[in-house]
Amino acid sequence: MTDSHFEITADLVHALLQEQHPDLAGPVVREVAGGWGNQMWRLGDDLAVRMPRMEGAVGQQRKECRWLPVLAERVPLPIPTPVRIGEPSARFPRPWTVMTWVHGEPLDHAAISRGDHAADTLAGFLRALHVEAPDDAPVSEDRGDHPSKCTDGFDHFFHAVVPDDIAGDVRAVWDDAVAAPEWEGPPLWVHGDLHPANVVVADGTLAGVIDFGDMFAGDPAWDLAAAWVILPAGAAARFFEAYAHADEGTIRRARGLAALKGLFLMLMGRNGDRGLPGGKPAWGPAGRAALDRVLSE
Repeated sequence: MTDSHFEITADLVHALLQEQHPDLAGPVVREVAGGWGNQMWRLGDDLAVRMPRMEGAVGQQRKECRWLPVLAERVPLPIPTPVRIGEPSARFPRPWTVMTWVHGEPLDHAAISRGDHAADTLAGFLRALHVEAPDDAPVSEDRGDHPSKCTDGFDHFFHAVVPDDIAGDVRAVWDDAVAAPEWEGPPLWVHGDLHPANVVVADGTLAGVIDFGDMFAGDPAWDLAAAWVILPAGAAARFFEAYAHADEGTIRRARGLAALKGLFLMLMGRNGDRGLPGGKPAWGPAGRAALDRVLSE
């Protein structure tokens, strides 16, 4: 999960802060477990330092630094926003970022107990986010397409991990999404990667949304899949009622994309159980729960 040939340590992060942002070098630096393209370090109580593990994460950080201040003014939940930008140097050859810390526990290590409140909160967040994006908004290279253009990815995850007892039903949900009409509205702002590790929970409900590295302008169905991927059983109907802007075709696409994401989470969970790079053991049960919600609601 890394193309780095150098070790990112607390001492390195502290040295970079002293070198480029000495006024921020006082608080304790603590590693945060997890992450894909970036390694996260907590800086005191209210800040975090994001260090790119892979070259591809550099572009994602630049995108977040450009657009998150714009989106933060619009959405009703806390999201990370850039505080400082670190430049490449002899110590570390890539740019890095100091961001605000979003308080709460990631949902892949927590649970939502107030389902109705979480459904209303997520709907309000996505209503505020899903507005027409400007012409220079980013587009996605690996997501955002109609489900009919994502069949190879679905088939890969499906054949790898789908349980035999629900395989036919999962395939039917996907086929229905493939047959659904395309998004015909203007490109909307989309988070693009809503799953349990990218939202945080406090007091039994959603408390923030993180990791906007995949945000793009396009079809909101990619975010609306969160009705099944993130929310607990029985909350999807309330979510869509509160969201109020999803037509039947969009819901069909979203449901199929939720099945796709559920299978992906299961595959990452299996990889974690096997000790493979990038695997996340906690994601397997979350993915199976998402599939069960897709099929029952």
